[in-house]
Amino acid sequence: MRAYQAEELLRPDLAAGGTSSERVRQLLEVVRRIVPFDAAFLAFADPLADAYYSLVGVDLDAPAVQLLSGPQIMHDIRATGTDRQGPPVGPSDLSYPVEELPTWGGCLIPSGLHEGLGVALVARGGRHVGHLAVLFESRRPPRRATRRRLAELAPVIAAAIDPMRSLLAGARLVRGATAGVVLRAGGGCHELPGLPAHALLLPGSAVLAVARERIGAGQVYSSFLWPVGGAHAPDGHVRVTVMAAPDDALPGPTAVATLSPSGDLHGLTPRELEVLGLLVEGCSNREIASRLVVAPRTVAAHLEHVLVKLGTATRTLAAVRAERDGTYVPAVPRPALGRVPVPAGHR
Repeated sequence: MRAYQAEELLRPDLAAGGTSSERVRQLLEVVRRIVPFDAAFLAFADPLADAYYSLVGVDLDAPAVQLLSGPQIMHDIRATGTDRQGPPVGPSDLSYPVEELPTWGGCLIPSGLHEGLGVALVARGGRHVGHLAVLFESRRPPRRATRRRLAELAPVIAAAIDPMRSLLAGARLVRGATAGVVLRAGGGCHELPGLPAHALLLPGSAVLAVARERIGAGQVYSSFLWPVGGAHAPDGHVRVTVMAAPDDALPGPTAVATLSPSGDLHGLTPRELEVLGLLVEGCSNREIASRLVVAPRTVAAHLEHVLVKLGTATRTLAAVRAERDGTYVPAVPRPALGRVPVPAGHR
């Protein structure tokens, strides 16, 4: 079985509907046709953190599923070296009795499973995304052909379950992206593979607070501008693009945020972009004046200029266009707009 043949066999299941767990079960059944097994499980790994957080099993009894879904699985995967890229490893390859591993001695062997092969699932860029184990009732060590086939399948399966795949694909669509991060549930973030970090995208930044607010409100995609160097944008603006993870994505990455050049601002001034941000929020002229600490007549003058520059007849149409094109600066507390370095290509 060559790698390209394995990919052809798996491709229909990668596009199947259903939840992530359902698709993985379908995928494992295809694997079973290539590498016949008596039972199997796939443990998902968070590709940006050192943890396993979900498990899909096939033909495992309830006690086995319960134990394999707990913290012990991480210990045993590390003990066998299958938490890093390498050939499949089975009990017969260990330098100590497999019974010393709790998952085998206290779970799999009592269930009638005596042999097996475990392999790390490593996606492009070296990200560890999971662990696959195929299990056998036979006591005979797996054949060399079985090991080879599983090794050929591993990168294909890794690509199929990689929770970062759709986020990375979306980030590549952002023209001129120069920095990016992956937002995680619970408030953390990690660098986006392939793009550098940036001061605006540090944990706890106002930019990421706005990005999380957009995703938390149910938006799948959002784009807006951000002033660089301070509230009055002495160094211009950058464009922030936020894309949510798919609805059925497993825990871990929840969205990606990127920075790119601002694009055409239609001659709008930093203050007018702020006014547009408050207009997008639905603020009245009086509310905008209060937020910006200016006179209502000043707001009216800004809005008049905005309508002309955007070529819109009403404030409502201006707000719709600004939100659609991402041509506005979202309203945030003024202290959050600290001075930050100007990234190359954004001036």
